[in-house]
Amino acid sequence: MYYLSMIFFQIVAPILVLLVVGALLQKKFQFNLKALSQLVTYCFMPAAVFVNIYETTIDMLVLAQVAIFIVLFIGSQMLISHYIAKLLGLNRLESAVFKNSVVLINSGNYGIPVAQMVFATQPIGVAIQVILVIFQNMTTYTYGLYNLISATNSGLEILKGFLKMPIVHALIIGIILNIADFEIPQTFRIPLDHVAEGFIAVALITLGAQLSQIEIRTIINKTIITSCFTRLILGPAIALLIIYLLGIDGVVAKSLFIASAFPTSRNSSSLALEYDVESNTAAQTVLFSTIVSCFTVTIVIYLSNIFFG
Repeated sequence: MYYLSMIFFQIVAPILVLLVVGALLQKKFQFNLKALSQLVTYCFMPAAVFVNIYETTIDMLVLAQVAIFIVLFIGSQMLISHYIAKLLGLNRLESAVFKNSVVLINSGNYGIPVAQMVFATQPIGVAIQVILVIFQNMTTYTYGLYNLISATNSGLEILKGFLKMPIVHALIIGIILNIADFEIPQTFRIPLDHVAEGFIAVALITLGAQLSQIEIRTIINKTIITSCFTRLILGPAIALLIIYLLGIDGVVAKSLFIASAFPTSRNSSSLALEYDVESNTAAQTVLFSTIVSCFTVTIVIYLSNIFFG
């Protein structure tokens, strides 16, 4: 119990504190949330991704294991969410939002900060999380969009939108410079490091500000509770099974297991709002899963230390 509480207060609680700070600042100053989100997406996150990839050497076998895990895990989440939506008797629009809430995970401005805290001395753990962010973004702008607007956007338009994302460019450039063993001049390296180091605080404060805008009054209903159970409990259980089936162990297994426990992505809410598809339910699911994840992620981190050292 002592070790469990230590994980909560040293890893999860600091994240919760920054979320609360963001919420309080938003209530006080009413920030432009779109501008804040763009600052994270186009500046802080790409810098953090670039620095982590640039500094880390990833074995091709590890990369293959991660890729296979991701395909199996995301595929299983798609299937499970589809059949649960049918069991719940959800209509087409409700089903689309429910499936997105299970499949789309907040690997970016929640997952990377957690990974940076858990794997402070093991860069490979953070690098794996960065790879997961890329796959999650691909899933968001393919599967997630298809669920909501399959009749309005072409596959080419979705692909163009994905390729415009700065995190993709940061990943590619980071890999190229890493392989080439290119030393970045200090004139550029120092500001890069400063921006990357600021990512955790800015990303979590922004997330807190965004969550503060969500209404709580109708948050308890069967769809939201079932979504959170599937995302936060069933998801990690399935991930653990896949990890054992693939024979993955060590830091890689630990990183993948923890990553499977993160809450619903705020992108699921943003997409629902943008295309006017059950946007209130989507936003409330994001809020509820983020709150509950403070406890479930703590337990998963604790279990990851028991299972994988």
